[in-house]
Amino acid sequence: MKSPPFSYHRPATVAEVLDLKRDLGGEARVLAGGQSLIPLMHLRLAAPDHLIDINALDELAYLRREDGHLAIGARTRHADVLSSPAAAAVRLLVDAVSQVGHAQIRHRGTVAGSMAHADPSAEIPAAVLALGGSVTARSASAARSVAAADFFTGPFQTCLADDEILTEVRVPVWPEGTGTAFVELARVYHGFPVVGVAALVHLSGGVVDRAAVGLCGMAASAVTVPVDGLIGQAPSGQTIAAVAQAAAEGLEPPGDIHGSTAYRRRVGKAYIRRALTAAAADAGGAR
Repeated sequence: MKSPPFSYHRPATVAEVLDLKRDLGGEARVLAGGQSLIPLMHLRLAAPDHLIDINALDELAYLRREDGHLAIGARTRHADVLSSPAAAAVRLLVDAVSQVGHAQIRHRGTVAGSMAHADPSAEIPAAVLALGGSVTARSASAARSVAAADFFTGPFQTCLADDEILTEVRVPVWPEGTGTAFVELARVYHGFPVVGVAALVHLSGGVVDRAAVGLCGMAASAVTVPVDGLIGQAPSGQTIAAVAQAAAEGLEPPGDIHGSTAYRRRVGKAYIRRALTAAAADAGGAR
């Protein structure tokens, strides 16, 4: 099936992109990797009147460490994250990206595009949420930083205004000794997960002093769940199981052809436990 008609724009600068978004508003979509948008257009599930192609914007193709964060430009490919020495400091994100699609998709798709697409089942939003990341939204008149926790407003929906684009994803680098794990259940190899869990655990003196979990496939958008029950505790199997149980009970995942609400909650509990166990072992040097 072919896409519906659209006007194509290939600006040479970010300023030109922002001017186009100001003038075209919600009628225009930004094209970076196109691994999600183009298939939707072919299926007639998306029909933007205008596509703004940012692939000529080298200024948005960067990965750099600054102020204790990893900054990722909007044209940075998944494959760049996997090969970048700078990204190695954020292993959870690298692990999440490694499970996105296939090599062909990772060589075209972008981290910022995954965030902006806001698929509830996508791995990258869950990892960025767990890390406590943020995004930069820019318009022709202003720029603002939005915490990832406030960015997603529903399935395939974000708080971006019609005249804004996402120009950067920023995630903090957690302290040395942080253990991480990303685990998921997918029906087909490297397909969208039914449930995905991103976990971080930091130990001090053998007890947990910091931890976080992000989920995909368990709500209308990627979400975090509280794991406060781990803080101040040794990460024993019993403690982790209790935390996973409490976290899963507070969720009402949507049911679909891949699993009912009850099934997803049951799998979610098991995978939260599995991810926290792996992250705690990683923090203890087992990785």
